[in-house]
Amino acid sequence: MTQAVKPGSRGCIILDRDGVINHDSPEYIRTPEQWQPIDGSIEAIADLCAAGFAPVVVSNQSGVGRGFFSAGALERIQARMSQAVDAAGGRLAGIYHCPHTPDAGCGCRKPAAGMVRRMERELGFSARGAPLIGDKRSDLELARNAGSRPILVRTGYGESTLAELHDCEVEVFADLAQAAKALLREVSA
Repeated sequence: MTQAVKPGSRGCIILDRDGVINHDSPEYIRTPEQWQPIDGSIEAIADLCAAGFAPVVVSNQSGVGRGFFSAGALERIQARMSQAVDAAGGRLAGIYHCPHTPDAGCGCRKPAAGMVRRMERELGFSARGAPLIGDKRSDLELARNAGSRPILVRTGYGESTLAELHDCEVEVFADLAQAAKALLREVSA
């Protein structure tokens, strides 16, 4: 008999959204209809949940600050993502976003650790050592700033980010599904 694993018992996994969970666009994801998951990403999140991880999304969303879409549109996009994860049998423990533009000087925009620190306070998870999966240099820098484990996926901007890395040690996977499989192998070993 398989014993159920308590959600979050293995801690959190921090995920970037655009380019990791869903396809990205240089024109921004502005509507729920434009939000399209990358093949295998939603199932990967559900598998991580089933293994006891608590997935948390941490995403820069400067399109709000630039006036490309409203905070309400962002909420609808995030609701669509949450519903997709729920339908696959998973659950996002939290979604955090920074609506500010890069020149705003806020403490929440990646690579600053403000969103992660807020997640730690509100959800009670520690980011120290937690996998942080992203596709941009700012994600990798956030992982270092938060004391997390940086993981790069080749989807989204991942290929161009990988080409920029010269002496940086980081785990690299084809996509979120492959990263999740590797993490699940670690906990089952």
